[in-house]
Amino acid sequence: MRTFRVGGAVRDALLGLPVNDTDWVVVGATPEEMIQAGYLPVGKDFPVFLHPDTREEHALARTERKTGRGYRGFSFHTSAEVTLEEDLARRDLTINAIAQADDGSLIDPFGGQQDLRRKVLRHVTESFREDPVRILRVARFGARFHDFALAPETLDLMRAMVAEGEADHLVPERVWQELARGLMEPRPARMLEILQACGALARIVPEVAASEAILRVVDRAASVDAPLPVRFACLTAGLEAAQVKQLCERLRVPNECRELAEVVARERAAIDSTPPADAEAMVRLLERCDAFRKPQRFEDVLLACECIARSASGERPYPQRPQLSAALRAARSVDTSVIAARARDEGLAGDAIGQRIQQARVQVVRDAQTSRASAA
Repeated sequence: MRTFRVGGAVRDALLGLPVNDTDWVVVGATPEEMIQAGYLPVGKDFPVFLHPDTREEHALARTERKTGRGYRGFSFHTSAEVTLEEDLARRDLTINAIAQADDGSLIDPFGGQQDLRRKVLRHVTESFREDPVRILRVARFGARFHDFALAPETLDLMRAMVAEGEADHLVPERVWQELARGLMEPRPARMLEILQACGALARIVPEVAASEAILRVVDRAASVDAPLPVRFACLTAGLEAAQVKQLCERLRVPNECRELAEVVARERAAIDSTPPADAEAMVRLLERCDAFRKPQRFEDVLLACECIARSASGERPYPQRPQLSAALRAARSVDTSVIAARARDEGLAGDAIGQRIQQARVQVVRDAQTSRASAA
């Protein structure tokens, strides 16, 4: 039984990048021998085990055979006879098909080190075409290693896979997972460019086109280290709220991302054009955005709007963000419970109490504006 470090950990170490997670492949062992050695079985589709001390995942070397459409259409074969080279041959890119032995020596049967030096993303073997998730992974790696070129033969293979309908069988959860990870890379625009180049973008997110405007705004969001919900809202910039909802429902986008994108789609025009001196309009906008209950989400909405506006305007200042942030801080200082109690003492109820609270918030925002103007 021999254990090898494989995949991203080896790749990133060779590139001088931080290594966060380590994957291991075990050659020459059976599941029974792994359990006897103290490993804890956790794999559902194929044998994966947790190391008894480090709790890192160790997978038995395996081969796979295509049995149906999509990324789930595989049968896996593991045995003590499967070699390391056979296991590496089923991986996606050559730069991810390098293994390292305990003594530090590298096993690189497919030229991954050379492609690292040349900065090329290249598929390992023709088996690449059997798993459509690899289209998404290559695009995501393009966003991470944005100075790497995509090998022409790999792009051709990805185009052929799309033409054969493989991308149509991707399940929504996996599309979202890879899309979200790609949006969090340093150059998410590169992911969109690759997906569009191979024809997959129109299949998986037909609402979104890799236009110059969208490419600029997603990279702008990445440049300011925006969180995922903001980056997703930037990806859907230009879509109507109904289109955003449709996209989110189909991909089963998490609520945090969906809600933020829907608010941006619905309210961005108002945020961009709300007069800074109109305290009443500001408070109404804050209410529509549910900013009093979810102030951090509103701050993220403003960040998304700023990214969209500045990517389109040549980086001109976006005063709406600090102005509305200040309005929210001022309005949140109103003690609504005190106002509601006083209103009830006067015999008011329901909407009448809400109007009193709104009036108080408007007055506080107006006073804050006057104070800032005087200070200036």
